[in-house]
Amino acid sequence: MARHLYSCPLRWSDMDAFGHVNNAVFVRYLEEARIDFMWRLAPGEGSASFSGGSVVARHEINYLRPLVHRHAPVTVETWVTKITAASMTVAYEVKDEDEVYVRASTVVVPYDLEAGRPRRITAEEKAFLEEYREQPGGAPGEAVAA
Repeated sequence: MARHLYSCPLRWSDMDAFGHVNNAVFVRYLEEARIDFMWRLAPGEGSASFSGGSVVARHEINYLRPLVHRHAPVTVETWVTKITAASMTVAYEVKDEDEVYVRASTVVVPYDLEAGRPRRITAEEKAFLEEYREQPGGAPGEAVAA
């Protein structure tokens, strides 16, 4: 099983009045990593996989420790924990070499923008997602599941 790694810069505006990254900003970090994973790494040149739309059906976030602003980026590791006919669960860890700051998961539903409704995951998309799927009882990141 592979994990996608996204280097996420911290912005001065990410901090709240307490001097650490605001809890709501972590949702944006997860989104940046998920989009980088699903669209930039979509299989095959010219593939239509993941090129339509998607909607978030659920977020679950466990904040483990504060992240203070710094110049070094954090790493967002992304992998897949569940694939159904019409949804996928993406798991994340926001971390650096020394600490894990957040563990989270998102249920994502592919969406047909033209038809205005959810759609099924294609065979090509499923094959791509399977490369990043962690089986139950896997690494510590599995602790957060939706």
